Amino acid sequence: MKKFDTKVQHLKYKVLKAVAKFAWEGTLQENLVNIPKMIVTKKEPTMRCCIYKEQAIVMERIKLAMGGNKDNKNAIEVIDIACDECPMSGYEVTDYCRGCLSHRCEDACKKDAITFDHQQKAHIDKSKCVDCGLCAKVCPYGAIRNLKRPCEMACKVKAITSGEDHTAVINDEKCISCGACVYQCPWGAINDKSYILDVINLIKSSENNTKYKVHAVVAPAISSQFVYAKLGQVIKGIKELGFYKVTEAALGADMVALLEAEELSEKGFLTSSCCPAFVSYVKKQFPDLKEYVSHTLSPFATISKRIKEEDPTCKVVFIGPCTAKKMEFKQEEVAPYVDSVITFEELQALFDSKEIDVGSLQEENLENASYYGRIFARNCGLSEAVAESLKESGLKNFDLKAVSCDGIEACRIALMKAQKKILDGNFIEGMACVGGCIGGAGCLTHGERNKIEVEKHGKTSKLPDIKSAVTEYEKTHGKK
Repeated sequence: MKKFDTKVQHLKYKVLKAVAKFAWEGTLQENLVNIPKMIVTKKEPTMRCCIYKEQAIVMERIKLAMGGNKDNKNAIEVIDIACDECPMSGYEVTDYCRGCLSHRCEDACKKDAITFDHQQKAHIDKSKCVDCGLCAKVCPYGAIRNLKRPCEMACKVKAITSGEDHTAVINDEKCISCGACVYQCPWGAINDKSYILDVINLIKSSENNTKYKVHAVVAPAISSQFVYAKLGQVIKGIKELGFYKVTEAALGADMVALLEAEELSEKGFLTSSCCPAFVSYVKKQFPDLKEYVSHTLSPFATISKRIKEEDPTCKVVFIGPCTAKKMEFKQEEVAPYVDSVITFEELQALFDSKEIDVGSLQEENLENASYYGRIFARNCGLSEAVAESLKESGLKNFDLKAVSCDGIEACRIALMKAQKKILDGNFIEGMACVGGCIGGAGCLTHGERNKIEVEKHGKTSKLPDIKSAVTEYEKTHGKK
């Protein structure tokens, strides 16, 4: 069964798998030069000018798999040598131009960038064009198109531009590390750096969990990702890798829902803090609203904090769909509780690097979380959980008006309205990825099926409500 949406993801996986395999064996350094030749052979077709360039690009992918540029604090990096196949961005006149009489495009252009040839067909002078798009709006044939690069189209915060050599350039001051560009780049020229080696080293150094224990915290979106196996088998596979215990981040979500409901009732207006890309967006683009971002840690940080309180010597690794988490876990308020982050893509590479046949394993259950904690993975899930928490906490009289933002563009609209004090709502659920966490760049698969599977996973909870989930956890682990 197909494990990935795209061949780009599969290529990325092959690099991660090879790097992980040699890292487990302790022979990575001596095998670095061999990996590109293993992945790109003369038998396989290449879309580049030659096989040698393809192999050179794989070497750059290896560097990202090993942690990337340490001087670049962003989790997202551009592989310049791989970013050379996209046309220049901007408005272009297509063959649909009929050389009409009206020339509305010329009248609309304020920069005199439109000229006509002997057939009266329009042309755009790039040296004058400012990409305002007015010409495209008035063309009766729709003959003028904005041919943006896929990464620019994907980036809704306008953090990607073209450099002098026409390669993509990321503006770190705007970038929120959501990874939309990573998933949409058809050449795999933009990637998230990996901490897979750090995780391997944590496991190997733990000496089979006797020196210290290595915990895995898994995002609820995991229930939708490994289509070839049951969730219980995936949990067993994580333990087979060497993790001591696997805990649902959904338990942290239960705790967060209760805390955010209380905070919302006290303040009267709040935005969620669960999505690190959304929080980054608020701080960078709407700094005057950052005081309204919930002071509650995100679910993965909240449950990781509880695990570390119980065993301060342990190590905690978060496994999920989010590239922005690779930025969040290094923040001052989160770093004490989370030691590393990997995505579902990287987890798949780890499984196969150790030749773990997940689909053949016995199932193992997760610690139970509530239905509401588990549906944090999808859009509107957080709002539903906060509504339930208000009810369970005896705050029924608080009139919740949740605004669920599906994707960063929806977040922008809601935040702009909040800034102007015209938002018809008092709680903004901000999700940078369309669909919520199930649309994250680190997912193996994307689509409506993911939402269905997360909903199913939520309904398998044996707990009647959010407070029951938190109480059950506290009974087992001791209230901190």
